Order: sequence, then C-alpha cells, then structure tokens
Amino acid sequence: MRLATVRIGGGTRAARVEGERLVLLDAPDVVSLLASRRWQEEAATGGSADGPALEEADLAPVVRPARVVCVGLNYRSHILETGRELPEYPTLFAKFPDTLLGPRDDLVLPAASERVDWEAELGVVVGRTLRRAGVAEAEAAIAGYTAVNDVSMRDWQRRTLQWFQGKNFEATTPVGPVLATPDEVGQATDLKLRCTVDGEVVQEASTADLLFGPAEILAYVSTFMTLHPGDLVATGTPGGVGAARTPPVFLRPGQVVEVSLEGIGSVVNRCVAEAS
Repeated sequence: MRLATVRIGGGTRAARVEGERLVLLDAPDVVSLLASRRWQEEAATGGSADGPALEEADLAPVVRPARVVCVGLNYRSHILETGRELPEYPTLFAKFPDTLLGPRDDLVLPAASERVDWEAELGVVVGRTLRRAGVAEAEAAIAGYTAVNDVSMRDWQRRTLQWFQGKNFEATTPVGPVLATPDEVGQATDLKLRCTVDGEVVQEASTADLLFGPAEILAYVSTFMTLHPGDLVATGTPGGVGAARTPPVFLRPGQVVEVSLEGIGSVVNRCVAEAS
C-alpha cells in the first residue's frame, strides 16, 4: 500500500493511494492510523473513494510524529567527501515535529541563515512499539518508507560541535509524498535516491550504500528510547551536498529543489525568501 496525509475540509485525513486517486480513511492522519493494532486491515479495506486526485491534493507531511530521529554520516560517499573515517556507531540527532513540511509546500529560506543546504534521505516510519529490539524484530516493525529532504542551515549547524540548531528551523524538512509499505519497495535495500536543484542533479545514490540500514538503526535507537507507531527516522544523506562543493553552493529564492526516491515519489519545494 501507499498512504498519504491530505489537507482537506479545514483539517487533515489519512488516505490510501489507489491508482491516481486518494481514498479517504477514517483516521485524521497517518500517525493516528498507525496507532491502531489493525492498521493494515483498516488502511487496505476502509475509506470512501471520494478523495481528490493524488497530483492535485494538498498533501501534508505524510507523518508528523512526536519523535523524529536523524542519522548523520551514514552514506559511504558522504563520509568520504567530508574527510571523516567510517563511524563505529550511528551518528544521531533529533528534530522536533514543527520542522516538518509538506512535500509540495514552499520552502521558506530563513533570513537568519545564508547557507541553506539540501540533503536527500530515505525516511523510515515505525509501525509498532519498539523497545530493546533486535534487528529482525525492528525490521518487522517498519510500517513503510518515505522521502525526506533534511534541509540544513550550515552556518548555524557549525556554530558548535552540536548540530541541533542548524537542523531545527521550523518548517524546513519536507516529508512525503507517501508512505510506501515494505512490500512495495523491497525493504528499501536498493532504491535510487536523487536530489535536483532547478533540474540539475546534485545528489544521486542508492540506499545500498547505507552504512547502517533501517532495521539496524531502529534496533540501535530502541536500546535507549521507546519508538512508537508513526515515529520517523531519517537515515542520512549521500555525497553531493552543497557545503562540500568547491566553491560551496547553497539554495537561493526562486530555485526548486526536488528529492525523489524510487518507488515512493518526490518532494518538490520552491524556495522563497522569508518575509522581513
């Protein structure tokens, strides 16, 4: 299945993608849907076929969970371009839900930053509660996968050794357009991931280049915190980020940045300047 969260009627609704249309489900969003023990059945058989066309729908972030865990330095190509050695353990940081943005929303470039960068990523959505899980249990608990652009304010990120402030500007992390269940994308072990800016390819890789895979990351995180249905894990970005270029290149108003993930679709966001 492919699931989405759509803005409609002054609120949001979870929806199932059928062909080119959305079937509206009873849940207000995908996170609420995943909270049900019978979510697969409810998502597959429920709803009414009076939803909008997928291409015309006003899509919200496919999930907006309480917990967003991100992995840095997880593609071999990106680690090498930064001049670092391969890490022994996942490099983790967190985002707040307010950082998330719809897959077609405008990306407002913060006036406080002059170095706004792109990061194409595979997102993993948790489908059941996980605590101190093994890798096999973690893999079985994956609800599905989505595309993420972990937009980063590099000047703020590098103010200190901690990345937190450069990763948590509000409404700067597009997520979507859909959640694809594992059977749709073969556990995401070898999906093509691409980022373009105004149509120019700036990142291109396969999820096969991940140092730590999705189930391994979930198992590791569940050792120290409980993961709940709907929680999102962004698994890191490949080489090609703007900050690593010579000279560095960053996003500007008027540009369109697109992150596409094989079998899932694209988040496409127009960059606009923040109003003074």
